[in-house]
Amino acid sequence: MPASPKVTAVDPLPSAEAKWIEFQKISWTDQTGKPRIWESASRKTRGASGVDAVAISTVIRHPSRPPSTIIILQFRPPVDAICVEFPAGLVDAKETPADASLRELHEETGYKGKLSYISPTIVSDPGMSTANMQLATVEVNLKEGDTEPEQALDDGEFIERVVVPLEELYERLEKYSEEGKRVDARLWHWAAGLHFAKTML
Repeated sequence: MPASPKVTAVDPLPSAEAKWIEFQKISWTDQTGKPRIWESASRKTRGASGVDAVAISTVIRHPSRPPSTIIILQFRPPVDAICVEFPAGLVDAKETPADASLRELHEETGYKGKLSYISPTIVSDPGMSTANMQLATVEVNLKEGDTEPEQALDDGEFIERVVVPLEELYERLEKYSEEGKRVDARLWHWAAGLHFAKTML
């Protein structure tokens, strides 16, 4: 049985050792003209597209099953917990976000589909980071008898894929949270939007 992941130490990271992220000191002036300083984290990997990453909301259609989506579970050291997320990943240097979304979906889940929508460039923590992303929607159409595909994970990736009926997603995320897992904000907001559209409108 594989060991459980755990954080063993947390130390300051000298900027010269940082491979993926750097800190920035941003000088700016506010609406009154007063000079101010802001501290920010920034990815070092942004390529020609200008987009750091993609996350993928999937709609799986099957002849005899309810519409479903795919979520992933993986350990995230910064929060020292298993996180529940959309499939996601960084956009390669010469890649488009659209291409990255289909590639990452296949690598992390094994599924292939058709891109039906990709969002404008959005940000999720603009008070702390320059990081941005696009949210893709990919439709996967299955036939009776199709088997679950194999993931194409990189060495060192430990990702559990879970297919969840859309009708059950909101409650499933609440249950994961009760178990001590951390739900990614993008996934939670998407699921909450579906839930509130059904229950409050």
